[in-house]
Amino acid sequence: MSSDSYDVIVIGGGAVGENVAERAVQGGLTAVVVEAQLVGGECSYWACIPSKVLLRSGQALRAAQHVAGARESVTGSVDAAAVLARRDSFTGDWTDDGQVQWLEGAGIDLARGWGRITGDREVTVTGADGTARVLHASHAVAVCTGSDPAIPPIPGLRDVEPWTSREATSAQAVPDGLAIIGGGVVAVEMATAYASLGTRVTVIARSELLGRFEPFAGDLVTQSLRDAGVDVRTHTATTRVSRDGESVTVETDAGPVTVTEVLVATGRTPRGADVGLETVGLTSGEWIPVDDTMRVPGLDWLYAVGDVNGRAFLTHQGKYQARIAGDAIVARAQGSPIDDTPWGRHVATADHTAVPQVVFGEPDVATVGLTEKAAEEAGYDVTVVDYEIGEVAGATVREDGYRGRARMVIDAPRQVILGVTFVGPDVADLIQAATMTIVGELTIAQLWHAVPVYPTVSEIWLRLLEKARFIQGAA
Repeated sequence: MSSDSYDVIVIGGGAVGENVAERAVQGGLTAVVVEAQLVGGECSYWACIPSKVLLRSGQALRAAQHVAGARESVTGSVDAAAVLARRDSFTGDWTDDGQVQWLEGAGIDLARGWGRITGDREVTVTGADGTARVLHASHAVAVCTGSDPAIPPIPGLRDVEPWTSREATSAQAVPDGLAIIGGGVVAVEMATAYASLGTRVTVIARSELLGRFEPFAGDLVTQSLRDAGVDVRTHTATTRVSRDGESVTVETDAGPVTVTEVLVATGRTPRGADVGLETVGLTSGEWIPVDDTMRVPGLDWLYAVGDVNGRAFLTHQGKYQARIAGDAIVARAQGSPIDDTPWGRHVATADHTAVPQVVFGEPDVATVGLTEKAAEEAGYDVTVVDYEIGEVAGATVREDGYRGRARMVIDAPRQVILGVTFVGPDVADLIQAATMTIVGELTIAQLWHAVPVYPTVSEIWLRLLEKARFIQGAA
């Protein structure tokens, strides 16, 4: 057993862990990343990147089919084998050589194996061959282990060895039939991707699709999936799952579905059951509580960053937390002041008010901030402004029969935006402007002077602001 010392030990080598370590090293500290699987983590190999690659070919084909002059030249469907090959190229065939080289170039050490907290500022790394290495941290240990798909207690489900998001994004063959249990982001994106690849897809959701979003988002996505041939069953419970040879039968209260594979997309659970949390008085298998600097209360050396703290299950938000945590670790190590005022350098204020997200479906759903319902439940006096994106000149030029909708939720007394939702083809890139608006707390009067380019889909901002000013004037 060998022993080594670093300023910072990061358990988990995904995008979040990499960013914590990089920030620490840039601040003059030494850092080591502990990783038992692939450096780069979930996003690089089983989530963000491969899922979006699987979706892109179908999106490109759909875009061509919706523009006269292009649709006439489209004679075939998506080539599934080519899509899977392109996906494989983005994951490096599930090898992490490039990511390891990045660590080396950034001056970050790598310890291969499973990391477990075994004492105060101490992490024991057990390699695949069983050898152990004890690491000691001078300043901080950051747990960045992420989350795993949750498997609901449906009779027979575990016995059929269901797909999770990992299997769905790394499959080497396209199934004839796929049942998806769940109605959230993973369910929508994988239903969209596999339908475009030629799979007969059934989505089984206990309530509506995308229930945490504005209601019209789920409505538009549901209709679009059905138009694409997906059997969407909302308000439907799954009662039992069984496998017979090459077939899986999913029994629901709306009748059975027989498919080749079943995908579980019903949420996430913390990946921290064997990280040694109990050693420092925490409960294994639960989300790790943190303050806004990502530090665990009562432990001045322990941080939990990304999915494992349960604040926001999004790679970009985890990387944001990582930058906050890394800078806070450096400041504390150097004895510098911590800027913990709202929107300060060392606090993840955006986690509470400005979390952007895009569901890459057909159509896209892009959102940031509060929905109308969430804002009202939080006690805000809100004004809600809706506009059909298809009525904007830039949208009509973009494709024939553009269908989409936008909503702006305004804090009426302050006249600042609390939340924005865009639903429509290719709206993903619109959401950054909304995020900046919310973070900057720009007023409707100020935004009136931010002139959108004509003719682009961004003109939706002008139409929303016009309607908001009209409502304000009418009041």
